[in-house]
Amino acid sequence: MNDDPQKEHRETEISIDEARRLLKTPDAALLMDVREDCETTRGVLEGSVHIPLGELEKKRELLPDKPDKPIIVYCAIGMRSGAAVTKLAAMGYRNVYSMSGGISAWIAAGLPVVNEAGFFSQDEYERYSRHIILKGMGEEGQRRLSKARIVVVGAGGLGCPALLYLAACGVGTIGIVDFDKVEISNLNRQVLHATEDVGKFKVQSAEETIKKINPHLRIIPFNQRLDAGNVYGIIERFDIVVDGTDNIKTKFLLNDACFFTGKPYIFGGAVSFDGQSSVFHPKSGGPCLRCMFPEPPPEHLVPT
Repeated sequence: MNDDPQKEHRETEISIDEARRLLKTPDAALLMDVREDCETTRGVLEGSVHIPLGELEKKRELLPDKPDKPIIVYCAIGMRSGAAVTKLAAMGYRNVYSMSGGISAWIAAGLPVVNEAGFFSQDEYERYSRHIILKGMGEEGQRRLSKARIVVVGAGGLGCPALLYLAACGVGTIGIVDFDKVEISNLNRQVLHATEDVGKFKVQSAEETIKKINPHLRIIPFNQRLDAGNVYGIIERFDIVVDGTDNIKTKFLLNDACFFTGKPYIFGGAVSFDGQSSVFHPKSGGPCLRCMFPEPPPEHLVPT
């Protein structure tokens, strides 16, 4: 009996090249992934059987009938696969190997992986992995974000942080509406713009920054002032409208357009240390901005 588990692990550990050779032999080895479900968002090795380490005994029906069938086990970095080899040996399997370095080493070697759903790329699975493992979110929730279309009106103090987080979380199509240019006085709070962006149109600066944060998104810039003549044409292609504007007239224009098109309107406003935010969706039975403020206040009483 071997009293040194580390030595036993080393003796049953094989390199990626050795694993690939065994997979190509006439009696090809069974490839087994012993990671947890949430870890497979990085992708899996093609043809592998997925049995988490703690479920090997419960899912014995997925294991080979013949005890001498070669089995190659992999995990994330090659540690749990060693424990799996020990378990499988105790269950009677005689030709079991742990793949050194796990799937991390496989990916680092430039070898291919697949994801079972095929919706996200490998980079996207890794990027959104902390979302996907959340209870109540999962892969389906992330897919819905990727299919969502949201327009943000205003790429200033309110719009910039909204755009930043919408991009980072993976909203698939993002519209940006603004006619203004970046000024140096914007930089203390308008976090998508940098010193070298001064003088650029805000939609250009915002788009460039967003693409650095998340290159998988579709960005639709509208370098124009929102008014009654273009508001419906802009918002009609989006599911949700986010208000990052700095004047009451435009807020009521957006509210009215969302009311008549049945789109959710995310309202926000801030002056100094005071702010307000709300979600209006009259189509689902809720109120609109005019329900809260029936008459717009005089413009001279409302600072931008």
